[in-house]
Order: sequence, then C-alpha cells, then structure tokens
Amino acid sequence: MKKIALSAMVVGLIGSANVQAAEDLSSMFSEGKTSGQIRAFSISRTYDYSDAAKDDFTRSANAVGGHLKYETSDYKGLSLGTAFYTTNGFFNDDDKTDYTKVDPTLLGPDNDAYSVLGEAYLQYKTGNTVFKAGRQKLDTPLAGSDDARMLPNLFEAYVVMNSDVANTTLIAAHVTKFAQGTFGRAYNGGLLAATAGYSAADTRDQVGTFVNMGTYALGQKTDGVSVIAAAYKNGNFKAQVWDYYAHDILNAIYADASISWNCLLSDAVKPFAAAQLISESDIGDKYAGDVSSLYYAAKVGASVGNFTGYVAFSQQSEADAGAPLENATITPWGGMPAYTQGMVTRHMFLAGTTASKLALVYNFKDVGLKAVGYYANFAMDDNNGYTSDDASEMGFDFIYNTKFAKNLQLRLRGNFANDFNVNSSGDTAGWSEYRFIANYNF
Repeated sequence: MKKIALSAMVVGLIGSANVQAAEDLSSMFSEGKTSGQIRAFSISRTYDYSDAAKDDFTRSANAVGGHLKYETSDYKGLSLGTAFYTTNGFFNDDDKTDYTKVDPTLLGPDNDAYSVLGEAYLQYKTGNTVFKAGRQKLDTPLAGSDDARMLPNLFEAYVVMNSDVANTTLIAAHVTKFAQGTFGRAYNGGLLAATAGYSAADTRDQVGTFVNMGTYALGQKTDGVSVIAAAYKNGNFKAQVWDYYAHDILNAIYADASISWNCLLSDAVKPFAAAQLISESDIGDKYAGDVSSLYYAAKVGASVGNFTGYVAFSQQSEADAGAPLENATITPWGGMPAYTQGMVTRHMFLAGTTASKLALVYNFKDVGLKAVGYYANFAMDDNNGYTSDDASEMGFDFIYNTKFAKNLQLRLRGNFANDFNVNSSGDTAGWSEYRFIANYNF
C-alpha cells in the first residue's frame, strides 16, 4: 500500500495493515502475528451536591483486562484478523449493582466481568486500495472507539480506502452494527447521552453486544450508516471532509482543516491554527425528529520546544424552545472530535452552548513523561434541555512511557467538574475524579 501521511483518524479507521506476504495458504497462518494489550484501570469519583436532600458519595471501581489479537500474513492480498476483548473487576464493593458504590464504566451488565469477540474481519489489498469487512475498530470523527475506559466501542462495517490520488485518501464505508464499550455505561439514555457519544435509550446492559446502528441510537432499526470521506495532507496543511448518512435518522457532515508554520520572529516558535464544523439535518423517517443543527469551532496555539499551548472556541446552533435534541449535535456512535470538550464534560454539543478551552502541554522527553493541564467553560442556553446554568471542568493528564519496562505506559488523570448540572431550583451537581491506568502493549 502506498505510504502517505494520514491523519490519526484515518489511520485508526483502517487499522495497521499486515505487510508480510505469505507464499501459500499454510504459511499465511503460520507466519501470522499476535499482538495485544494488558490494561489495569482504577477510577474514583466523589460527587458534590448543593441540594441538602442529596448526600455526597464516592463511587469507584477496579478492573483488569485488555485484548489479544491475531492477524494472518498477507496471501495474494488477502488476510484475516480476530481480536478477543475482556474486562474483569477486582477489589470492588460486594454490592456491585449499587452505582453509588461501584462505577459502571469499567465493567459489563450489573458490573460483572464480560468478554467479547470484538474483531473478526477479512482484509484485501490490491495496489493502493484496501477493503476491510467484518467486526473491527473504527476511529472516525462521528463514529469511533472512544477508548477512555476498559474496552472500546467496536463496529461491524465494510470499508474501502484508496490512496491513488497524491496526498489524498478516499474512504467509503457502510456501518451496520455497533457494540458499545464500557465508557457508554456512564449514561442511561436521554439528551445528554445522545450528544455525548451514546444512545438516547438506556443501553447500560447492551455493552459488548453488536446491535443495529439505529436500534442502538434511538431504538429504531435502520439500514445503518453509509459514509464517504476524503482526507488531504500536504506539508503542514491537513484537511478532511466526512459525510455520514444515517438512514432514516440524519445526515451529518464533518469537516476540519489545520495548518502550522514557523514564526517569522523565531524558528523556535511554531504556531498552528485549526477550524472544524458539524452540520446535521434530518432524513427519511426522521427518527430523531426535525434535526437542523450546526456546530463550529476554531483553535489557535503554538509550540515552543517541549511546550505546547492552545485556546479553542466553539458555538452550537441556537436552541429553540421545546426542541433541544433537534438543535443539538447528535453523536450516538462514540465519535467525539470537538476541540472544546472536557475529559468528561461534553456540553459543547447541547443546543445553544458557547464553549471555550485552554490547554497546556509539556513533554519531558528525556524521561518519557507528558504533562497536560486544561480548563473548559460551557455557557449554556436557557433552552438547552439539560442544565439551567453554565458549567466548567478542569483537569490534568500525566502520561509516562516507562524506561524501566519496555512497552509499559502509566497514566494518571484527574477531572473536576463544577456545576455539571444545575436544576431549575438552582441546585448544582459536580465531582472530583481520579483515574490510574497501566497499559502494557505487546
């Protein structure tokens, strides 16, 4: 396959292609490769309520699991792949189904362990074209793995990618089924879930189960989601456009572009700028209602040596009274590309929201440590349908690629939400959350 520089989203969509060629069917399997990841995850969140009728509480969870993947070698362009995913709790409260005690985002139904054959695909390469069909992991702007907890979202899809045009990758896909990962268990349906990457229905117990795309999103079976896209990169300029035709639900267009350059005053300073938009409109049977929404955002920043900083701004289309879902950006299949999202707070897609974000990153390259800090603010519209006041979130992320153990990454994350939800009486809800993750890749 022709080697060109692609965005991380495009690379993630098609996955890593096995370039080793087999001489016959026997060696196709004997020369295959095994890979995977072992993950340990601990999370603790303390909720803070201003309402005297509600007690503050802390819920936590611990789990270990990951995935094991096998890919055959390439025989006349044909290869096969399969991956097994699992998550298993440990040292959790005995009352596992009490979600004020055990956090649901690391485990399966009833906070039990679960395992799933998450990938099982056929891949065929000819020239600069790759075709991949079956269960697979996708990472695209509005349909993605959202691998923020133990196990990612997974898909059943048919994908074609071609790179014949210089600096350009063309993609066509049809996605038929969605298997919610563990992070989706943070939501139990409703407006917030539908705008934060998950189902408007309560799908806590559907984790790890491949279901029809429409059934998952809104409880209505559909013909899936058809996708076409183009991604372009030339030097320091990148751009991509995606069109998602979610049959009988909506048509969503995502576009972004970014550029970086050397500062005229100093080559040590490398500014960058980016812009993105998401436009959605109803189609067919309009299972999500009369959808008409627009989200747009911009980001500017600069890198100086090991330091990077940026500010971002976004605006969601104005909220009409009584139509919070129709004027919001609906993202039921895990994709979350917004410049202004917090680690948890995703209010920027709620109707009428004006959001801003400041992020600072320092890379301690000598020791393999990256430190991230951020602050995001969400100015909420009175007709947003979820919260009656503004919200904010700040947090940090320390990522350590260890020197003492090859392929071992340790990660400490924290997020602190203020006024995440404010009810009509003015009562507020927020939290402090900490996560520790260890990933060993092989």
